This record gives sequence, C-alpha cells and structure tokens, in this order.
Amino acid sequence: MSLCHGTSALLRACVAILLLALGASALAANQPCSGRKGGIAGCDGDTFLCNDGSISASKRSCSAVLGLRNEARPQSLLKSTDGCQCGSGNFCVGPRGGVYCLTPGGSKSYKRK
Repeated sequence: MSLCHGTSALLRACVAILLLALGASALAANQPCSGRKGGIAGCDGDTFLCNDGSISASKRSCSAVLGLRNEARPQSLLKSTDGCQCGSGNFCVGPRGGVYCLTPGGSKSYKRK
C-alpha cells in the first residue's frame, strides 16, 4: 500500500511542477515591450513606450499598469510627419488611416486599433 501512496505523491508533485512551469512561461510572454523592444521605457499617454523607441501593441493601459495617476494626456493626430516622434504624445495618420509614430531610427511604429 505504501508503494501506491508514494507513486501518487510523486505524480502530484510532477503535475504541480509542470503547472508552475507553464504558468511562468505564459506570464513571461504577455508583457508589453518584451523581446527585441527591450522593456518598458515609460508611458506615452495610455500606450507603452519601449526602450527601442517604438510603441507597444498592447491593449492594456500603461498608466494603469504602472500605477500612474492623471498621466493620460490627449494625443493629437498629425497629417504630416513633423513632430510625431514616439514619446512626444503626437501620432501621424497614414494615407490608409493607420496611426503611427516615428522611432529614433526613422521607422514607423503603428498604434494598435
């Protein structure tokens, strides 16, 4: 009888370890500005500004996640590319209606709808 009890305890321990490992990997994959973006540099209104200068595609509110109050500011939409650098609070509108900002490298970082 102790053999069955030991096997059951071992099985429960393996299942618990497996669940912890899966839960940790799921949490790691769902962070704004993860991977090549280098982490969160700050907020640009309610959008996440990443360390590489782009904006995150996350639907979450940056000010709510980072615990900032009254940090959300109105974001203006510009028709020309002057003044729409990421982090400035301004976004440009493309010819097909896409909203983006310009990264320090000059590429476009599109805001998720």
